Amino acid sequence: MQSSIRPFSLAVDDVAVCDLRTRLASVRWPDEAPASAWRYGTSVDFMRDMVGYWRDRYDWRRTEAALNAWPQFVTPIDGIDVHFLHVEGRGPAPMPLLLSHGWPGSVLEFMKLIPRLTDPASHGGDPADAFTVVVPSLPGYTLSFRPGQPRVALPQIGAIFHDLMTRLGYARYGAQGGDWGSFVTAWLGANRPGHLIGLHLNLLPLRRDAAMFGDATDEERRYLAELAAFLKEETGYQWIQGTRPQTLAFALSDSPVGLAAWIVEKYRAWTDCDGDPRNALTLDEMLGNVSLYWFTNCIGASFWPYYARMHGPWPIDGRIAVPAGYCEFPREILRPPRAAAERVFADLRRWTVMPKGGHFAALEQPAALATEIRAFFRALR
Repeated sequence: MQSSIRPFSLAVDDVAVCDLRTRLASVRWPDEAPASAWRYGTSVDFMRDMVGYWRDRYDWRRTEAALNAWPQFVTPIDGIDVHFLHVEGRGPAPMPLLLSHGWPGSVLEFMKLIPRLTDPASHGGDPADAFTVVVPSLPGYTLSFRPGQPRVALPQIGAIFHDLMTRLGYARYGAQGGDWGSFVTAWLGANRPGHLIGLHLNLLPLRRDAAMFGDATDEERRYLAELAAFLKEETGYQWIQGTRPQTLAFALSDSPVGLAAWIVEKYRAWTDCDGDPRNALTLDEMLGNVSLYWFTNCIGASFWPYYARMHGPWPIDGRIAVPAGYCEFPREILRPPRAAAERVFADLRRWTVMPKGGHFAALEQPAALATEIRAFFRALR
């Protein structure tokens, strides 16, 4: 099957880059309710600043070159050309590690994390902690998307990623993820346990059901209040993406500013940014990801896991016996208590509360996340 793996290099056509710049020069701006910046969604003033930078100063070719600096490949699995990075570790016995992103993410999230995992000695770590990393684009997302390809739910994505790892010759491997990547990672623990050395998460894919807490402790009551606020105020995107994804795709496929506003709102809500996403991420980091979504025109397909989850069973079933680790960042979307996690993860060996960071941990706090991943897997080598 190695013969079916093809080298890949990204090269967006100059025509597409010029078309984007033309669209950014002729924006039709909405008005904004007085004194309402961010209260009802993405701030108009913020978007004016971002679009001006995107049009006049952002350099897509720098993002493209940074991605192309890593070894990339494509291989067909279940009717989908799956794109992935495969970066060899530098150490005496690098452990294979699958890294899975989520929505609205891409492999670009891991650009600062990869070198800290593959070459820890160059970042103050021990070469014995090195990993060989495999970083796929989720099927339906960016470079794993082609128009008309099959839509797949999270369990299918987990199965595809396992097939990818075995195709690369890794009968046993570690797995790490956040957002949808945490669901994929946990699914692998539940359904391919004999192949997983261990799994590490920076989001807990637990059922969001208050009924699972009987006589709640103080910590559980804190979480239930957090969950209630999230379900009331922060899930509008899930409902539209999970019920009418095609309708939303028209607007976001036609307007780069609409696409950016939809994604950037999550950068503000889910990062540890004190109200301004630029305090957590650079404009180049945000626009690199948005631009990748734009050039691949994948936004409609990227919604599919929401539709599948809303119209099917919870993707993680039963208890998971694979050794598990978790790090909780203070601005994560939800922070369930350990007792809730232990109902699903039977061998929860590491639980670390981080001092700073949010949902996009690999982008926001790559050094801290890398330290945690290395520490968790050290005992499993």
